[in-house]
Amino acid sequence: MANLQSQMCQFHEEIKLKRFDENELLREKRDRILNRLGQGLKKIFESEGLKPPKYEYFDQGSYAMGTGTKPVDGHYDIDTGIQFKISKDDYPDPVNVKEWVYLALNGHTKQVEIRRPCVTVFYQQDGEPIYHVDLAIYSDKDCNSDGKMYLAKGKLNSVAEHRFWQESDPQALINLIKNRFLDRDDDKQFRRTIRYLKRWKDVKFSSDGNAAPIGIGITLAAYYWFNPVYTRDSFTNKRSDDDLEALRHFVNAILTQFQNVYSNGNIVKRLTVNLPVSPHCDLFEKMTPNQMADFQEKLEILLEAIEEAQQKADPVEACEILQKQFGKDFPIPSRKDTAQKRPPAIISSSASA
Repeated sequence: MANLQSQMCQFHEEIKLKRFDENELLREKRDRILNRLGQGLKKIFESEGLKPPKYEYFDQGSYAMGTGTKPVDGHYDIDTGIQFKISKDDYPDPVNVKEWVYLALNGHTKQVEIRRPCVTVFYQQDGEPIYHVDLAIYSDKDCNSDGKMYLAKGKLNSVAEHRFWQESDPQALINLIKNRFLDRDDDKQFRRTIRYLKRWKDVKFSSDGNAAPIGIGITLAAYYWFNPVYTRDSFTNKRSDDDLEALRHFVNAILTQFQNVYSNGNIVKRLTVNLPVSPHCDLFEKMTPNQMADFQEKLEILLEAIEEAQQKADPVEACEILQKQFGKDFPIPSRKDTAQKRPPAIISSSASA
């Protein structure tokens, strides 16, 4: 059985998307929009003789959680929360608040849209999208009588029933992911494994519609079902992570969570991953039965590929199998580098459960 930890770590470094404080380019794009937002809001409200609403911003999504991957198509998305110091009761139509943001940013780039969960600013190069920034609009919890934070949902053409404030707690979610594993090595393997499966998802699924499982769904699946896997040297007590085995355990754990449910008079298998904070929704609820069946089948193929790779003595052959699942960024060592075989260290095996 080949030891592929080196290749797994190389793969992770290739696909890892740095946080904002490490990524100057993405940070610059976000800050430009935030500057334009402040200037735009001031101009809009002062033209009406009003003071612009106060607000704070915060990073959210995979950047804030430290689980981001570089996009396969080069189209980066940036998630930022805009928390207005307003009560939702004073603005029963949340789309009106989203219009503030839209009007403040419109013209900053060629394309700014009000979408159901956010306001999105698109950056293009040679007519092709290269970045987009999703601004989620919130009503600050300190301004609401119940002390809760709410997300503005709805679009310009949405009917009244699709325009509403949805209870939300993005910071609590970020903290749950950040603190899932207090041991530093466990935490690092947790995030690497999430990135492996997110890249697999990007390679194996179309990005159109709801055909692909969403990234936050994979992250929360890991929050619930991932367990670290490693060995320790009997003499030095040095830890050696086994990312491929950890990934195998995780994929297998996800597959065991598919359950029979009724859908339109039929029994189908579905994976349910509920958000552990408000609004506690199923993150995969928008996937159709056919899309869910495709997800399950591809997970089964991935599991078989991992197990096949694990049985290979030749690391080149093992990596060739894995590259078919994870894409061209998964490294295949040269025959020259793998020619010399060394006896393994004497270790005692253990896996965190």
